[in-house]
Amino acid sequence: MLGNTLLISNVTIVNYDETPFKGDLFIENGQISKISHEISDKAEQYIDGKDKNWLLLPGYIDMHIHGSAGNDTMDATQKALHQMARSLVQEGVTGFLATTMTQSITTIEHVLENLAQFEHGDDEARLLGIHVEGPFLSKKRAGAQPVEYMILPSIEQFEHWQQLSKRRIKQITVAPELEGGLAFIEELSKQGVLVSIGHSDATIEEVHKAITVGVKQATHLYNQMRPFHHRSPGVVGGVFLEDKVKVELITDFVHSHPQSVQLAYRIKGASGIILITDAMRAKGLQYGDYDLGGQMVHVTESGAHLSNGALAGSVLTMEQAVKNMKAVTNCSLQELVAMSSANAAEQLQLETTGRIAEGYDADFVLLDQKLNVQKTICRGKVVFEKS
Repeated sequence: MLGNTLLISNVTIVNYDETPFKGDLFIENGQISKISHEISDKAEQYIDGKDKNWLLLPGYIDMHIHGSAGNDTMDATQKALHQMARSLVQEGVTGFLATTMTQSITTIEHVLENLAQFEHGDDEARLLGIHVEGPFLSKKRAGAQPVEYMILPSIEQFEHWQQLSKRRIKQITVAPELEGGLAFIEELSKQGVLVSIGHSDATIEEVHKAITVGVKQATHLYNQMRPFHHRSPGVVGGVFLEDKVKVELITDFVHSHPQSVQLAYRIKGASGIILITDAMRAKGLQYGDYDLGGQMVHVTESGAHLSNGALAGSVLTMEQAVKNMKAVTNCSLQELVAMSSANAAEQLQLETTGRIAEGYDADFVLLDQKLNVQKTICRGKVVFEKS
């Protein structure tokens, strides 16, 4: 009896903290049971990378994604979540945080109740939790977040939301300079929620205070945060200077100029960067007009924008995010693993994800030498193959 087994042979195994090596993996019941230079065990399924020069990386984790393939987290339907999760494996994503946006409390609660019920299918990326982006944000740095629904941070409100979501909220974006912001951050941090500074007009002094009480991440670096000025370093300067804070980065070259991406890489290093898409429902679809939280978004070759010109998420894939990061920085494969999965797994305290090692989850992406996704494997099952 072979059980649920998979043997992957003759691939280059890449982790963030060791030299890549050619080897084999044996997977049983969704977990890695053996890694060696050569494995002869019999398995139900085989993947042989001989003569293909394939790279095996931990599956990508997208910590900040609103939608994909015509669907959005805020649609608050099981169908939308399943279609999102099914589409993401095509770009090498094996785990994601479904990200909400600023809306009425009633709407947000309906979305959280829907997310609480979600269970991924066999051919879908895993929902690792929820990222609540708004409504505890600065109206001065709203971007595509509707200001009319923004409110002050409330621990009581958040606790109610956690109960509705069955405690699946893993990350929250907040502007710490708001009244009650620091106490809010401190309490959520104690609860193990990853607190990220974003949509914030905080001074560098306020940023330092927020980091002291628990901020560990910065939401979409550069975008909708007080920018760097040599006499007022702002949020950008504050998070650049703090090694303990990791920064989300959208490498579509719309949200950040290629040299701004390079600057972040030089200052934060691969250990301090998390690649995200911040994608909305138009990802994977043709250019046109799409809804984002009740607002019309115009998607063209220059990106996704509201009618007032504000950026409204992206149509970036994680596959392209990784390629773009490599192209602009010439970073190593190990560094790409850090930025595409390992750092996210660390921030989310996922003990068996983000690494290819015995006892870890069998969530992988197989790439060719040009970093094109060839296969995506979730829980030991091939869920996507490039045709």
